[in-house]
Amino acid sequence: MPARRIIVDGQEWQVFPSGFLTQYVGDEFGLIFVTGTGADRSVRVTRYSPVGTRAREQSLAELEHTQLIDLFRMSQPGARSPEAGYRT
Repeated sequence: MPARRIIVDGQEWQVFPSGFLTQYVGDEFGLIFVTGTGADRSVRVTRYSPVGTRAREQSLAELEHTQLIDLFRMSQPGARSPEAGYRT
């Protein structure tokens, strides 16, 4: 799975496609933003609809840096997200 790196407010985040599929597969994808390790690890999750390529990894590669920053700003903490491992 490819990862990209962005810097937001001085903090480096790795960005991955989530791999979690919804009924909108092909129309929307999840992204996971991760920073830190162990107990200091923070995870944020968001979804987006690709404009060009419909493959998760390729669409992530095609996103501009500013688009990734915008998606990060719309993301939510991953504590209750199935993409981040939350189970009911």
